[in-house]
Amino acid sequence: MATTVRAARPTQPERATLADWLAEPDDRGAELIRGRLVYKAVPSPEHGRAQRKLGALLDAFDGRPGEGGRPGGWWLSTEVDLELAGEGVRPDLAGWRRDRVPTLPKAPPGGAVTERPDWVAEVLSSSTAARDLGDKRSIYHAAGVGHDWVLDPANRLLIVYRWAREGYLFALSAGAGEPVRAEPFEALELRVELLFGDDGEPEAAAPRP
Repeated sequence: MATTVRAARPTQPERATLADWLAEPDDRGAELIRGRLVYKAVPSPEHGRAQRKLGALLDAFDGRPGEGGRPGGWWLSTEVDLELAGEGVRPDLAGWRRDRVPTLPKAPPGGAVTERPDWVAEVLSSSTAARDLGDKRSIYHAAGVGHDWVLDPANRLLIVYRWAREGYLFALSAGAGEPVRAEPFEALELRVELLFGDDGEPEAAAPRP
């Protein structure tokens, strides 16, 4: 008599936990998205330069309001591990309003920052763009992050989104040669082309009167 051999069902991977995520070495750039551990790619020169230059420009906001003639009013940081509603994300840049968060958010030993930011920025790369524009944006929205900026080096664009109950609303898009005052940092003018490889350093215009 012939014996019927049943094909084994593929084993379903177990959902990763916050503990699994926090146990990952920091240099792997792990994120916990919908129960899966995923990893940020090693930044390309274009990605790293855009991230660095945006941070340099917005440094005028990182301080007490009006300190040294600068707008101030924010805590700004790069590559911070955030635990938001059970997910683990690491935006390229993040910021917290000082009038809402009086002290710099800190992670407990072995943990991640749980204070949701008021602003995040992601620099797109080919390997992570779908995640940045999809699941991560949904996580930011669910957590109540007020603004989501997208820097697109391939197309030399800055795109700004504003939180609304139904989802993020498009606020503006600007490319090379288009100086803009982008919310929530309208006090200074941003020269978009300097974020994407053009010569020069980001220079802020005078604060808006």
